[in-house]
Amino acid sequence: MTEGSGAASADAATEAFLAHRSLLVGVAYRVLGTMSDADDVVQDTWLRWSGVDHDNVENPRSYLVTITSRLAIDRLRRRQASREQYVGEWLPEPVVTDPDPLESAELAESVSMGLLIVLETLSPLERAVFVLHDAFGFGFAQIARMLDRSEEAVRQLGARARKHVQERRPRFTADVSTQRAVTERFLAAATRGDVDGLLAILAPGVTLVADGGGKVRAPLLPVIGADKVTRFLVAAAGRLEPGQEVRIAMLNGQTALVVSTADGIPVAATLIEIAGDASGGSIWWAIRTSCAL
Repeated sequence: MTEGSGAASADAATEAFLAHRSLLVGVAYRVLGTMSDADDVVQDTWLRWSGVDHDNVENPRSYLVTITSRLAIDRLRRRQASREQYVGEWLPEPVVTDPDPLESAELAESVSMGLLIVLETLSPLERAVFVLHDAFGFGFAQIARMLDRSEEAVRQLGARARKHVQERRPRFTADVSTQRAVTERFLAAATRGDVDGLLAILAPGVTLVADGGGKVRAPLLPVIGADKVTRFLVAAAGRLEPGQEVRIAMLNGQTALVVSTADGIPVAATLIEIAGDASGGSIWWAIRTSCAL
């Protein structure tokens, strides 16, 4: 191989990686639930990709997703072991999403906070199979090769994961316009300390889950019931520091609230799920957002 052909091959390998980078980040984020971990995994994927003989790779997309998936599973297993020492609730890390996710509604749903929280209860292999098959459309035979498992085993993992998700996800979620209208009312009532206004918005059985990320004090257990949730929200709104502002943004495919410092640095996010079933909906209050927003 001449020096010129080697450079051309390296350029082609770089182009192939960059062409699939957003896919790799999407897979890694859905498997891991944090963008910081996802970025690390994709960086490791690049290091491994840069060291292989690309002339022997027939399908760069499949090869890159294979590396990313295996690295993400390994990282998730290590993180689950270390998380046993984490005190309090653990929430996935919110990320900014396109305000108009019509191009791929299924992908938008696969990154919703409610779904990511359910995925946290799956095993690493179940989670990876669900993400690869249900979110990104890879076939079970292809996933089996990626994860070095039999196709039958992968099908069983996928079936268990899908059944688990269907049992735990609400049967109905509001459309974007309804989400925004409710979020605006929620913001106005919370910032005014309007207890009656919040009670009028929140379902009696609403649940609030807070993750302080080790940075601030947060409830160690979910707060259940409109009265208790309202008191918590009014108290939290009253603790905003001078210069901090709250804005509406699209996070994980849904309308949400982001608290930022005077310098525009995000420090917290609140995501509200409007459910049309007996669950009463959920509110997620996360303080681990600065690297993702």
